[in-house]
Amino acid sequence: MMFSRREMLAGGATGLAGLTLSSSLWAKGQVLDTAYVNATVWTGEGMPTARSAIGIAGGRIAAIGAAAVKAQSGKSTRVIDLGGAFVMPGFTDAHTHFLTGSYLLSQPNLREAKSPQEFARIVGEAAKSLKPGQWLQGGSWDAELWGGELPDHSWMDPVTPNTPVAVQRLDLHMLALNSLALKLAGIDRNTPDVAGGMIVRDKDGNPTGILKDAAMDLVKRAIPAPTDADKEDAARQGIAHGLSKGVVQVHTTELDWITHDTLRRLRAKGETDMRFYSFVPLQDWAKLKALIDAEGRGDDWVRWGGLKLQYDGSLGSRTAMFYRPYDDAPDNEGFPIHQRADVQQWTNDADAAGLQITIHGIGDKANDEALDIFAAAAAKNGKRDRRFRIEHAQHLAPAAIPRFAQQQVIASVQPYHAIDDGRWAIQRVGAERLKGTYAFKSLLGAGAKVAFGSDWPVAPLDPLTGVAAAVLRQTIDGANPGGWLPEQKISMLQALHAYTATNAFAGFSDDRMGLLKPGMLADFAVLDANLFAIDPTKIGATKVLRTIVGGRQRFGEGSDI
Repeated sequence: MMFSRREMLAGGATGLAGLTLSSSLWAKGQVLDTAYVNATVWTGEGMPTARSAIGIAGGRIAAIGAAAVKAQSGKSTRVIDLGGAFVMPGFTDAHTHFLTGSYLLSQPNLREAKSPQEFARIVGEAAKSLKPGQWLQGGSWDAELWGGELPDHSWMDPVTPNTPVAVQRLDLHMLALNSLALKLAGIDRNTPDVAGGMIVRDKDGNPTGILKDAAMDLVKRAIPAPTDADKEDAARQGIAHGLSKGVVQVHTTELDWITHDTLRRLRAKGETDMRFYSFVPLQDWAKLKALIDAEGRGDDWVRWGGLKLQYDGSLGSRTAMFYRPYDDAPDNEGFPIHQRADVQQWTNDADAAGLQITIHGIGDKANDEALDIFAAAAAKNGKRDRRFRIEHAQHLAPAAIPRFAQQQVIASVQPYHAIDDGRWAIQRVGAERLKGTYAFKSLLGAGAKVAFGSDWPVAPLDPLTGVAAAVLRQTIDGANPGGWLPEQKISMLQALHAYTATNAFAGFSDDRMGLLKPGMLADFAVLDANLFAIDPTKIGATKVLRTIVGGRQRFGEGSDI
């Protein structure tokens, strides 16, 4: 049913015309604040409806469908004609390192370096804009782009004589330092290795400049901390970036409190135009419990109540924990970041306190042990709605896949990693272990909840890129046009559910987010193409036209902010 602005306003707000409100916040006949008309609407249930509309009142959805929107429109209703554009629930990104990614928006991008020479050139150019002694950070370098050789301080020393450098690998599990940074951090041949980390050394025992996992803390302590104002400015940039991609909420799966505290300050200033669900370290469960007891769990803009633990490292850094050694490093099986007994105790205690827990698991052994830890905690503490999560769930032993559904553990995965790691993962673990790698379809087929995220800045904060990765599985080097491990491709419907309704469930917000229906928060994205109707290879070319959060347009032409 189509109708004009004049017809809509003439119709007034005399009835609901078949609309069923699911929230007591809206009385029958409430006049809409805003009506978006002439749209193709996918509510998150079923398939899209053409020539439809969506109505907003009080920051929530009050009407869906042309007739219902017309019935509740009045003279004060602002009417926006979308010209047939595609409307869907706004994207939630279930796994980000938000503040880190926000900083990188204004820092050198080493992802473009395809040789040691380019690496050195980009670092040297970036150093020229800094004051002597000011640290150069950023990075997102990927050694696989030039054959796998890890950076060495000698690459950077000639172009950074007065600039300490600490640039991270794209997976955030390695830092590359120049000699000045090593000196300022007090790292030399006599520095002992760190539990849960590694100082890479040359044949003579001297540090090369590469620090892995927990060893990165050695240099982080030497880097001057940014001011609160610096953090807030960076977060504002990140928020604007996320909104431009149709993202309405991110889960900040951090291992410190810095992002959490920054977001709280922004919320106090009313500057969180995107929603956040904040995770803090599992070891700090008592601190989080005390905060909840004193202040509650925040609000729908900045919420907390989740805890995260990093159990192993990454595939790229060869620090993910496997049962068998790496194929290209026969003396290395990876290692745990924390002792299992400690993780079990923290999990038992945090779960007993009613907190949500997620564990970072990459390798098959790490994932099995995380599942075991969750099973033990559930058995000890009794039944409740826990929504345990494993972040990444990347390389799974065959027997682990059905356990996610059986134990009601959410697999919080990042589809872009499949098309990135797919270029070289077989070199690390061989063909046999790849059968349980990025097993999205197998997990869904087993009945598991699969949530999607980016791991930004490890991968782009762009859900459409993630959707394309899950549906097509074409590696970024173009070497797998039919898909890498194509048996794990999933449908458009499954991919979009993973970025919307399932992510809302994974963050305990499914009663108000993830679907477009009356009573839910008015959070949605407007795209220039119907994702269900286009050639899947064109997903990446789809544009976000508008992003609406809390009933206000936060991105796009004519934004309210």
